[in-house]
Amino acid sequence: MSDATIRLPMPRIPGVRSRLKDTPVVGHKRVLLAAPRGYCAGVDRAVIAVEKALEHYGSPVYVRKQIVHNIHVVSELESKGAIFVEEVDEVPAGAHIVFSAHGVSPAVVNAAADRGLQAIDATCPLVTKVHREAVRFARDDFEILLIGHEGHEEVEGTAGEAPEHTTLVGSPDEADTVQVKDPNKVVWLSQTTLSVDETMETVRRLRARFPNLQDPPSDDICYATQNRQVAIKKVAKDADLVIVVGSANSSNSVRLVEVALEYGAKAAYRVDYASEIKQEWVDGVETVGVTSGASVPEVLVTEVLESLASAGYRDVQEVKTAEEDLMFSLPKELRTDLKGAKDKRALGGRNRP
Repeated sequence: MSDATIRLPMPRIPGVRSRLKDTPVVGHKRVLLAAPRGYCAGVDRAVIAVEKALEHYGSPVYVRKQIVHNIHVVSELESKGAIFVEEVDEVPAGAHIVFSAHGVSPAVVNAAADRGLQAIDATCPLVTKVHREAVRFARDDFEILLIGHEGHEEVEGTAGEAPEHTTLVGSPDEADTVQVKDPNKVVWLSQTTLSVDETMETVRRLRARFPNLQDPPSDDICYATQNRQVAIKKVAKDADLVIVVGSANSSNSVRLVEVALEYGAKAAYRVDYASEIKQEWVDGVETVGVTSGASVPEVLVTEVLESLASAGYRDVQEVKTAEEDLMFSLPKELRTDLKGAKDKRALGGRNRP
């Protein structure tokens, strides 16, 4: 673990953003910048997949659901020619469609094939791993207790792999009431973007009722979710205020706010853009913690730091708790450039903090 001081240049505040005022505080104003933060490898892969599909096939390229849960990323891709739809029946027959990073059920894959759509699967490989586990356990006639949020695309996709074998457990409290057919043949799986602490509490309460509950082969909580939560835990204990950059439908971003409050932050808020930071949040505040969810581009964090700098928070110290260097190969259809040569971005390749 390391704490490194970062010196920011004078802030660049776009005119459309209201400027925060530099109000006095008793002590020294500073920012604790959590790392890791922002884009994970799965998000990186999915966003590049849409960009490259547009390069390969031209506009429009259709995307089922939001490619990742971030309104800025979605609007940027829309400006380049992507069209986001809710279901495959909204896509013209024969068109190209990208499945989002959250994954889809076999029923969606089959529906796309029935319409003759040219599908590109941008599902995060870590989500695909959970899908395969669901298939394997269902084949062995296990009942699957899927820990996750009802209606979330990832949960729908995973449950769709084995609907007759899967029961959703939405919270630790639901673990106390869920019923199973055979307590000796039950396994838990989870949505990858949940709070690590809440998931383990749900598992603990399930195991108290079903001692023979089987664990998945490996922890389903994705490394990026866990790393970002570990980082904000370290920041939160010293923060008067934590700002999490991320969209409201991003489970991992919402969880970061909750984790910050649970681990000592006096206040914590989620914003999509720096312009949403309110003056009253920072008035009298010495230390501001900043982080971002796994689907957030770093440019949005930079704008938050610039906005805070205008309010006197120019001393930025990065609090790093892990190094991330994982990259995932792009979908096979997109690993070459337009001339057929291997594309230099075949393994993703954006810089992540």
